[in-house]
Amino acid sequence: MVFNWFRRKFGGSGEEPSPPAETPTESPPPDSPESTASPPILNWAKTALQSIQARQQSESAATVETPEASQKTAADSPISISEESEKTAVAQSAVVEAEPGEPNPSLVLNEGFLWSAEVLAAQGRRPEEVDIEEITWLQRLRQGLGKTRRGLVHQLRAIVGQGPLSREAVEEIEMLLLQSDVGVKATDQIIAALQTKIRQETLPADQAIAYLKEILRDILDRPFQQGYRREFAPKKGVLNIWLIAGVNGVGKTTTIGKLAHIATRSGYRCLIAAADTFRAAATEQVKIWGQRSNVEVIANPAKNTDPAAVVFDAIGAAKARGTELLLVDTAGRLQNKANLMEELKKIRRIIDKNAGDAQIESLLVLDATLGQNGLRQAQVFAEAAQLTGVILTKLDGTAKGGVALAVVQELGLPIRFIGAGEGIKDLRPFNSFEFVEALLSRDGEVAA
Repeated sequence: MVFNWFRRKFGGSGEEPSPPAETPTESPPPDSPESTASPPILNWAKTALQSIQARQQSESAATVETPEASQKTAADSPISISEESEKTAVAQSAVVEAEPGEPNPSLVLNEGFLWSAEVLAAQGRRPEEVDIEEITWLQRLRQGLGKTRRGLVHQLRAIVGQGPLSREAVEEIEMLLLQSDVGVKATDQIIAALQTKIRQETLPADQAIAYLKEILRDILDRPFQQGYRREFAPKKGVLNIWLIAGVNGVGKTTTIGKLAHIATRSGYRCLIAAADTFRAAATEQVKIWGQRSNVEVIANPAKNTDPAAVVFDAIGAAKARGTELLLVDTAGRLQNKANLMEELKKIRRIIDKNAGDAQIESLLVLDATLGQNGLRQAQVFAEAAQLTGVILTKLDGTAKGGVALAVVQELGLPIRFIGAGEGIKDLRPFNSFEFVEALLSRDGEVAA
């Protein structure tokens, strides 16, 4: 059964998300032995684990084929080019799955599983809706933000747990946030809100951290109050074109490969246009990622060809193949901004003329390890593109995960995807609730 990562649900057209459950799970009666031995979140996690196991067993049984049938298929049916490509992609995917640092899905009811289950249940998810990849992704995100969390949360808890904030305490919190690359504007807002709240009432450390989580979520979700759609997914049955922009070196081409993987795993027909024709090896790099995600790449083998011409060919191919998502790799040169702007404008004219009814998005890839320097580059780049969102990558390699707040505050754009690793599964749709929980959770903390 296909799990649509854009909609976080199984099967169906993916156009409407499943209605949230009113409660994560039904708790046992207070006087029953189970009520003290198994808290609600543990029951929820057990149900989710059993559902995942049953689904995996069912899918395994459905794909079992007898040796005689396999031999007959191999002998009687010629292998087409597309089947050869698929087998190659599967083999390469297996290699990707084994990459160092990328944990394999593990069906173990450990602390990491319980924390992930608690985060999902808190959002109204039902146990039977959860996929094992959601559990492992949340664990990777939490691990990726570990450097920021260890440098920020423990000191924050120590400061806010001392009672009403003094001027010295406020300065300490301000310094912690700035060191985490939250940015001046977002830091000022956080400090003002937190100080006002704690002046009104003395909060224990845990309650102060809970209020801080609300402040951070409000900042991350602010673009949705300014006209941006909260729901972000390709529309089924029509052509969606996503222009992927970003300066050279931020992992733009790698991100496109990961987006293609998400799309194909979510049941979308996907295609990649290699329109970054001026960077050496860009086309070959995107082809490799296309093979890993089993997605065809439309490219021009000649050097320094017109990017708009590649996009024109890709649109024709997408229409002929019934493609639902066309990912366009655009140039990332900032040395000559005028040329870059003209290039992007030309691509948009080609799209408007040849795919006027397509759903168009323009996403900026930003490297979190660059911190405020990367943000300044993004501000310059944003002038050359009609951006509708940001993809924040490499959060696992920095102790400055607060840059996500600075991105939203400074650019006024929603974060659409977030990356926390080098594996093909280490890029997922952004969720402010999950991000803040991973950022500010205490290690080993699972609510009863």
